[in-house]
Amino acid sequence: MKPSIHPQYRPVIFLDTASNHSFLTRSAIDTKGRETVKWADGNEYPVVKVEVSSESHSFYTGKQKIVDTAGRVEKFRRRYSRAKTA
Repeated sequence: MKPSIHPQYRPVIFLDTASNHSFLTRSAIDTKGRETVKWADGNEYPVVKVEVSSESHSFYTGKQKIVDTAGRVEKFRRRYSRAKTA
């Protein structure tokens, strides 16, 4: 690789705020000004907070949530319940 054109690749902790699950991986994300947390190995790493990970996403957990926005779910059910009876 050419020097000084690639971002620094370093260990980072990603914290899923929905399930309070964290995992250590390597990333090129900018970590300037981020808080640090001591990991199980005794080292401190920068923390990147994410809203969804495999621990909280409904596809991976199997717990789907139906979010009703302005009656869309009921409208959908009415439309297709008539189609079944016809």
